[in-house]
Amino acid sequence: MRTTCRITAVGLTVACILLALPAASLADHHEGVAKEIIDLTYQAWQADLDEDFEAGMAILADDYTEFNGQFPTRIDGAAMSGRLYKPQLEAEGMAVAAEMANAKVQVYGDVAILSYNYHGLSKNKDGEVEPNLAKSTRVYAKIDGEWKLVHANFAPVSSGN
Repeated sequence: MRTTCRITAVGLTVACILLALPAASLADHHEGVAKEIIDLTYQAWQADLDEDFEAGMAILADDYTEFNGQFPTRIDGAAMSGRLYKPQLEAEGMAVAAEMANAKVQVYGDVAILSYNYHGLSKNKDGEVEPNLAKSTRVYAKIDGEWKLVHANFAPVSSGN
């Protein structure tokens, strides 16, 4: 009986170690994807700060959709988004800073969901700096080996909330 208990205990220990290995590597994979998604988002913001239209559009999937505080309906497609995005870059006001708070990335295979609080500053045409705050969600999908932004929801927050 004692030998059976030792064998069972050793077997359980080995099984637990083997089961823990895939979980650890999965956690490492998710951590790597999370970093990649957050870095990609910061690159998009840098494109805005640099007024680089092409770089800003490069992360969008062709069928990208978006909800935001500027338009009452969903924006459908990267082409429509680009037609609305480009004039904003060319306007007199401009983004001067962008930060992400409370970032969380959830990974489900080839889909990653990034949610965060956006803290930005914009300079208006009179040179005054104003806060730009939002509750944001970005959904990325791996398409042809690259992460592409397939949907975003940017809900504005007033500075008093």
